[in-house]
Amino acid sequence: MRAVFTELITLLGVCVPINAAAQITVNQAIPSTATIQVDASRPAGSTIPRTIFGSFLEPIGNSTYNGLWAEVLQNPSLEAGLWSAGNVSRMLHDEPTLTRASELGLPLPWEPLDPNQGNRYELRYGTAANSWRSLVIMGVPGEPTGIRQKVYLPVHRTLEYKGSLYARHLSGPSAVTVSIRQRNGTEALASAHIDTASSAWTKYTFDLRLPDGKLHRLDPADFVVQLEGEERVEVDQFSLMPADALDGLDPDEVAMAKAMETPLVRFGGNFTSGYHWQDGVGPRDKRVNMLNAAWGIPEYNTFGTDEFLYFCSLIGAEPQVALNLGSGTPKEAADWVRYIDDHWHKHSGLTWELGNELWGNWNTGYPTLEQLAGRTLAFSKAVRGVDPQAVLIATGADPDGYTKWNATQLSNPANTFNYLSTHFVVTNTDTRTPHASTDFITQAAFALPIGLEEKLKEMQQQVNSVPAFANKTHIAFTEWLFIGNRPGTPSFRNMGGAIDAGGFFNMLMRNSAIVPVSDMTGIMEFAGIWKGRSQVYAAPSYYVFKMYSTAHATRPVGVEVQSGSYSVQHGVGRIPDISNVPYLDVVAALNDQGDTLTLFCVNRSLETDIPAAIKIAGFAATQVAEIQTLHAVGISDGNDEDNPELVVPENSEGRLTQNRLEHIYPHESVTRIVLKRSQ
Repeated sequence: MRAVFTELITLLGVCVPINAAAQITVNQAIPSTATIQVDASRPAGSTIPRTIFGSFLEPIGNSTYNGLWAEVLQNPSLEAGLWSAGNVSRMLHDEPTLTRASELGLPLPWEPLDPNQGNRYELRYGTAANSWRSLVIMGVPGEPTGIRQKVYLPVHRTLEYKGSLYARHLSGPSAVTVSIRQRNGTEALASAHIDTASSAWTKYTFDLRLPDGKLHRLDPADFVVQLEGEERVEVDQFSLMPADALDGLDPDEVAMAKAMETPLVRFGGNFTSGYHWQDGVGPRDKRVNMLNAAWGIPEYNTFGTDEFLYFCSLIGAEPQVALNLGSGTPKEAADWVRYIDDHWHKHSGLTWELGNELWGNWNTGYPTLEQLAGRTLAFSKAVRGVDPQAVLIATGADPDGYTKWNATQLSNPANTFNYLSTHFVVTNTDTRTPHASTDFITQAAFALPIGLEEKLKEMQQQVNSVPAFANKTHIAFTEWLFIGNRPGTPSFRNMGGAIDAGGFFNMLMRNSAIVPVSDMTGIMEFAGIWKGRSQVYAAPSYYVFKMYSTAHATRPVGVEVQSGSYSVQHGVGRIPDISNVPYLDVVAALNDQGDTLTLFCVNRSLETDIPAAIKIAGFAATQVAEIQTLHAVGISDGNDEDNPELVVPENSEGRLTQNRLEHIYPHESVTRIVLKRSQ
């Protein structure tokens, strides 16, 4: 039966491996000493634009809320329907006491101060200070009554917090106390008393300062709102911010983002097709809370356009905004372009993305292939009507299946767009080989940037085959990420993912004429900056990003490397067969001034530390080489809130003799070598 099936698919011209055997072929073994010959007098390709070091921000996970946005509280407006059923299930699994809180009418993730008091709460609809719901708290005479929420505070950075709430007095006394306590404790570590005497909605502010040493890094705490007697008070729209927040932004995350020196931040993703920018402007206290349908998490709208632009200004990046081509309209897009141009230093000519992954049915209001070209053209005309200098990125397809989709986009008139986007968010562990070993998966994953290099050239060839776009329109790689769903394999949060990132940057630097714009996923979470239990830290790939972006290498020069190579068959399903993958992948480039030469080196070998003899021609270097290496005990190693700096670069020096440097590259590592021109 198997033989008949194999013969049938062969006749149909379909290549489907059946129980394909994993195969790594060593083309050239790693020599005892690799040779790297750099000729700085020989240009090797186009100038490397800063825009290949773009980054990506989307409200997913804790990237904005509970992350970049410094607000400590969740669901501050006491709304319903802010989480998908799956996320609610996970929340209840992690915090079982929330089940009882919900039975008492409290919105997730708020809890009663004393669950034994029973039901002293009532939700009110339609007259809230913000959005749709508010909460009445009915005091028990002689007993403290109230609500609380589990929080994590950045006490390692600041002990001072600023807060606010909206309240209106209904009956009885009017005293309300807000405090911070140890989780499930009764002692107030810091408290403030508020007289909520007004019968109209009124905003009350307060300050809380924790004593030294009472709450430690990563300790949970409770934020408590408490009545002292039989008063009845309606409350809504809370806030609790660290006092050092930068107009709402986490200063640790801002500082780490600024250190990346990213020139672009893409504001986009799957949420784009259902996002209406008007919801995220105006007074923050009045912005409506709603479900982020793409990810099943809250969209509080407190981090909107103005906050995004402020973040960009703080880190020295330009905004790159994805427009809503799903449920949005051309007029809505044009109005957003006008708003941002007006609020971004009166600046035209920004980069705009015409939708996100419109080929995916997970995106709200996705167009069919028949609708695609017309919708792209309509939005292009609307944007260019506001800003004729706007740089437009039309939605293209992924490198492993783009032909028909991109051909449809290329049926548009000339100048409809400047770039076609592509994404490569790939699961490394999805191989064509069943039950593949971790070593095979790792080698196949490390090879992916080499496979992508050929795919991108093919994509550009298709563009160049259409006269209206030939040699004028290129590729924008607006999302790229490597995911591993198996222990011991490369993924964006571990050292293996950092090897993937280094290989990807080397690929981009060699092909910047084809791909002048690229955005790593993401600046927050994924391969970037994380926050857990108030501790900010970074994935290893973040440090690779910095190693490349902060070098300011712009002029690639000739490099010849003899270090051995391998080929992959039946590897990662997206690009299963990849040939001639160098064990030691090296790119060299000068800066604009020509006084600094940088070598970017990725060692893909799983076990071999590769000694190399590096010979430099066309550049008279000083005797000292500045070396920075990212390496870990194993590729599964990464950083988290408990060990925020387990995997970070190490600095060292090398000595040149007659423009020759000997260096040993650790296995599974990324290395940057900086040489200065002698005076």
